[in-house]
Amino acid sequence: MQIGALDSLPPPMLVAVIGTVTWAIVAIVLGLPIVRSWMRRLEQRSNPAMPTDVSARLARIEAAVDSIALEVERISENQRFLTKLQTERVPLSAGDNPATRQR
Repeated sequence: MQIGALDSLPPPMLVAVIGTVTWAIVAIVLGLPIVRSWMRRLEQRSNPAMPTDVSARLARIEAAVDSIALEVERISENQRFLTKLQTERVPLSAGDNPATRQR
């Protein structure tokens, strides 16, 4: 063996690191599509189609919630109006009778 031939070889640790990085890249490039398709298959299996009666029920519930929200908004608007009327009202003095007061 010649001494000059050993000097031209890269260090063994560098060869190991380059090999490891290369195999990691190959594993990611080839493995990622496989893992994606496997996960897609698992998701499709775990999410069964919703029956039509359930979707009709959910639509009715949604309509009921919308109508309740509308009624609550009307109640709150009425409450704001009544509060405004009460704050604008002239307070009675100590001896006034509300029944005989002019409007």
